[in-house]
Amino acid sequence: MKLTLTALTVAATMFASSASAFDPADLQKLKDTYECRFCDLTDADLSSASLMRADLPRADLSGADLSRADLSDANLSAADLTGADLSYTRMNGAILCNTTMPDGSVIYSGC
Repeated sequence: MKLTLTALTVAATMFASSASAFDPADLQKLKDTYECRFCDLTDADLSSASLMRADLPRADLSGADLSRADLSDANLSAADLTGADLSYTRMNGAILCNTTMPDGSVIYSGC
């Protein structure tokens, strides 16, 4: 019984962490090309990242740490930023068309 409970706990922990983690290939693609359409960057650490003019339409950035990042002139159309940390993030000129913001509100800016 104890072995079964331990196995279930390990399996649940692995599932929970993989269900909310970003796709490492998507993160590398963003770093290499500054383009990542439909990417899964859930909970990614992008703090202090220089992402000026990055192309991120429909990207899932929910829970991501974007604090102190530079997203100036980035395309975040229809991106999901639910729960993301945007503390001190530069977003001058960013396209936020149908973009879900950290508080769950949807913005239509730059459409």
